Formats: sequence, structure tokens, C-alpha cells
Amino acid sequence: MSTFRSGSLACLKLICRSELGQYFPDFLPSYTFPIGTRSVASPENYQAFSISPIFFHTASQKDEQTTCADFLLGSGEEGEEPERSGTLILVEGSAIEGSSERFPGREVPEVHEAYFPAQNSMVSLNMPFIMTRTSLKKKFFSCCVLIFLLFAIVCVWKEKKKGNYYEFLKLQNKEYQMLQGLEKLAMSSSSQPGSSSSTHNPQKNIQALGGPKAKLGAAFQVWDKDSSSKNLAPRLQTIRKNYLNMNKYKVTYKGPGPGVKFSAEALLCHLRDHVNISMIEATDFPFNTSDWEGYLPQEDIRTKAGPWGRCAVVSSAGSLKSSRLGREIDDHDAVLRFNGAPTVKFQQDVGTKTTIRLVNSQLVTTEAGFLKDSLYNEGILIVWDPSVYHSDIPKWYRNPDYSFFNNFKSYRKLHPDQPFYILKPQMPWELWDIIQEISSELIQPNPPSSGMLGIAIMMSLCDQVDIYEFLPSKRKTDVCYYYQRYFDSACTMGAYHPLLFEKNMVKHLNLGTDEDIYLLGKATLPGFRTIRCGA
Repeated sequence: MSTFRSGSLACLKLICRSELGQYFPDFLPSYTFPIGTRSVASPENYQAFSISPIFFHTASQKDEQTTCADFLLGSGEEGEEPERSGTLILVEGSAIEGSSERFPGREVPEVHEAYFPAQNSMVSLNMPFIMTRTSLKKKFFSCCVLIFLLFAIVCVWKEKKKGNYYEFLKLQNKEYQMLQGLEKLAMSSSSQPGSSSSTHNPQKNIQALGGPKAKLGAAFQVWDKDSSSKNLAPRLQTIRKNYLNMNKYKVTYKGPGPGVKFSAEALLCHLRDHVNISMIEATDFPFNTSDWEGYLPQEDIRTKAGPWGRCAVVSSAGSLKSSRLGREIDDHDAVLRFNGAPTVKFQQDVGTKTTIRLVNSQLVTTEAGFLKDSLYNEGILIVWDPSVYHSDIPKWYRNPDYSFFNNFKSYRKLHPDQPFYILKPQMPWELWDIIQEISSELIQPNPPSSGMLGIAIMMSLCDQVDIYEFLPSKRKTDVCYYYQRYFDSACTMGAYHPLLFEKNMVKHLNLGTDEDIYLLGKATLPGFRTIRCGA
């Protein structure tokens, strides 16, 4: 700490430059203090002082940090020649150049701050002026405060985005009473003569498809089958428009619609008749060449898989966390899972059984653990890869979205006894055509999601398909996967895939109740074998 000594008066003229290279502030206070002393000052301290016009004394900035130019010691009158000049630099080790040879810049190795008393108290030179160095402790404290604030902001953001991981241990009185009433209503309905569950008679339920269903109150809203892109957040609306303009897969849809109305029964028949759910066979070119000999399964998937009665399609949604649906899921005849969704450590919520695992070509191509992870060794594997719109197999083979073929062969060598099928590339686009046909607006020209493909596959193999957390339940969350902590509303509403419109279709076909969706996240669809379609 040093003290200014008394002497003749002068006026401090100071100019600072911001990171943007603009002068800051435009007006600085004018103070009297002894000539022959040098000081440096921090612009933040000027706010408490009176303001007076200053001379503009330009200086060039050699780095992007905030610096201050020369200060001038003069008589205090605008336009007068300064009596003495010094150098004022705010940043450690920063050098600036003066605007003239008379006032050259200096390099100051440390930052100093001058604390002046209020201007109206500067009536006498007998009052000492104190100059203190900016301590490292102060800098450290400022950094700590900044880090704390950033940490607090991140925590608040995460808390806002965080999904509801925990079950409702206690429902509010109104909710509890309503749910009990619904359960009693369901029990009395099932106990009436001639009634039967969908498990035993799926065809009976199909006849009731599209009929009146119990509606939940305003506090128990579930997915609306007429949802539109207007329901999307602005960010997702923008993404959707970008994909519509991009049209990566050269989609040229010329079918009916959009907005064709089907009853649930008619739509089921339409799906069954127009979506060919089949796998590539060893007789399909170029898979019938010597390069592929022995790699494709010899048996049709319907020989290996099914026919099954009740099947479960388990999404990877974050809302499965704390659902305690594991036992119910394992009670099905067959269970389909997606990509790298694990069961270990999550058995209570998602069960343990895996009969079929549908994986995308990106995972097979790029996932380092695909060839080694035992997670993939259970059940039947099916891989799918997007093609250009309605490409045949040879054209798709020459230009796959991900060239997964080498890893497919490597996996088959390691696990020759495990069935591993390749979904025909035409199937996703046949399904996409129907989703576009029934949707009231243009959908993303990208293939359907793995979830929708898995649902269609199981409808071809099972009499009844229970789908878990494809339509979000009361546990709805922006957490994408139950086994990760990745947040994005696109995982529920869709961005790349036309997920919103897929959910509309599933809701339209749902055999179950809104209570099943709200409480369990479960939608129930019939298998194609059980439906009766007219000629």
C-alpha cells in the first residue's frame, strides 16, 4: 500500500477500452491528485463518483482482454496541453500503444486499483490518497463466486429438466379416490357374464376397437391421437421443417392423403396387407453370392420366433425408471427390446427376459462393444438399415446408411448358433407410407423409429402386443433412456423420426384404456393373425 504525497493539482483523464474495442465508459470522473505520482484504476469503481467529460485519447489494443489507455495529467480544462502523462493498464502483462510518440504505452506487470474518495470531499491536499494492489485473494474469491454461480445455474437447469424418477408413494386424496373408483369399475366390468380379458380373446377386443372408452379427468391427460406438429416445442418444430426441406432419403410419396380417415379395424387390415414384414434371405441378391455363404440364418424368422400369444415391446424410455413393471413384462410369452437397452440393474422396472432384440445399423457399425458385450448374445437379433425411399435390395446394398455388413459377418462367426436377421429395407418405407397417409400433415421424410418397427414386427408374430412407455405415462420425462441421464424432449416427441405421428397411430389402434396408459404406460395392440378383414 502506498500514499500519495501532497503537491500541485492536476486532473485525471482516463480512457478505457472494452473487449469489443469500444471506449468504456464514455465519461469518466475528473479528480485532482498530486503530480509526479503514478496510479492505475479499475473502471468498476467509477460508478460511485460524479461524472465529467473527458478527452478521447486513442490507444490500440494488443489482446482481447479489457485494457485502459494512457491517463493524462493536466489542468482539467478541455483542450489544454497535459502537464504530465503516465500509463494506465488494467490487465496483467498487457501492453498497449499510445496514440502519439509523446505518450508512449507502457507494460505493467501487475494490476492495481486506485480507490478515491468522493469528488466533493477533495477540498484539500492534506487528505491522503490511498492506492492498493489487487490481491490474489480477491481474484481467487471472485473466481470462486463465478464458479459457484455457474454451478448453481447448472443445478437449477438440471432440476428443471429432471424427470420424475420416483414413484408416487402417496397420491393426493382426489387422485387416489378417482383411481380407486376406476379400478372398481374395471373389476365390476370384468366380472360381468360373458366378459373376457384381451389376453384370452383378442378378437373380441378388436370388435370394440374405436368404440367409446373411459376418459380421464383433466388431471389425468394421456396422449391425444390427433396430436399435431403444433404440439411440438419451437425447437422441434424448426428441426422438423429442416428435415422436410432436407429430404435425405429422396422421398417422393404419391399415395393417398394426407389425412385419410380409417377406423381402427380398417387401419389394422391396411397395415397387414401393405406392410411386408420379412427378412433378407440367402436367395436374395447379392446375399446369394459366395461372399455371404453361411452368414444368413437358414430358417424363416416365423419358424424361430412364435407364434406367440402375449408379447411385450419394451421401449427404452426414461419413464420406465421406477415403474416396477419388471414382473409384468416377464410374464409375457416373448419380449422385444431395442439396441443396447440393458436388463441388469434394472430388472425391477424392465424385467429380465429378452426374446428378440432389434438393433439399428449405426450401433452394429460403430458400437465398440457390439462384438464383445454379452448383452447382445441373448435371443434373436434383427438389424435394420435405412435405404433411399423404396430402394430394392441391390440398390440399398450398394449404398447403405451404415455399412454394417463386415461387423454382421464378424458377429456371426463369433456366435454362429444365434439367429441374426437383416430386415428388408423396403419394410420401413411401406410402414412410413401408411403413417403419412393417415396423418393430417406432412411428416418427416425419414424412416420410422426402431420402436415403431419393433411394434409392427411383433404384431406379425404375436396374437396380442403390449407396448410399454411408447405412449408416455404419468412418469413422462425428458430423460431419453432409463439407463442413462440424457435429456431431450425429442426422445418423446420426435425430431429425426416421425415419432409424434407414430404415437398417434398406436393410440388410435389401442385396445386398452386410458388408465392403462396413464398408470402403466401400456398400450395394447392386436396381432395381425387375430383380425378379420373383409374381401
